[in-house]
Amino acid sequence: MDFIKLAKERYSVRKFAAKKVEEEKVAQILEAGRCAPTAVNYQPQRILVIESGDSLAKLRECTPYHFNAPLALLVCYDRTASWKRSYDGCDMGVVDASIVAAQMMLEAASLGLGTTWVGHFDPAAVRTAFELPEYIEPVALLPTGYPHDSAKPSHLHEDRLRLDDTVFYNSFDGIAPGAKGAGAHD
Repeated sequence: MDFIKLAKERYSVRKFAAKKVEEEKVAQILEAGRCAPTAVNYQPQRILVIESGDSLAKLRECTPYHFNAPLALLVCYDRTASWKRSYDGCDMGVVDASIVAAQMMLEAASLGLGTTWVGHFDPAAVRTAFELPEYIEPVALLPTGYPHDSAKPSHLHEDRLRLDDTVFYNSFDGIAPGAKGAGAHD
């Protein structure tokens, strides 16, 4: 499948079949994350594979957005291993973890699996439930599995701004803070 087709067809799956994800597919998804670019190639990502019944039950206590997936990937980064921009100290760990998560989501889609990016979780509950060391920062949860037969994209899935509403050349002259471009919700 070509990349643009994959990117357009991938959607957030919110209803999963009970079927377990094969270990080989999990390994391919994790490899896609391992290959992701990170700042200065420091590779601070730390992925927790949540697949046992007990661990999935713990996850359900941390977010209502688990969608009863048979697998979830908790994408984190190690603050002691992430690169910090010298000009302002900005920690690139969140960016690195986000790139890793995006690559894993796209690989899952290429394997016929569904995912959803979940940022709505209680980080303190995740920290406690999964005994995260203090230097590990949770960024995203990726419930993962085979889409249920009734799963379908959100009605907003294809609702995208036009490129000329989001891309500018050489300056941001004329852009208003928070303004949506003319192509929004046509």
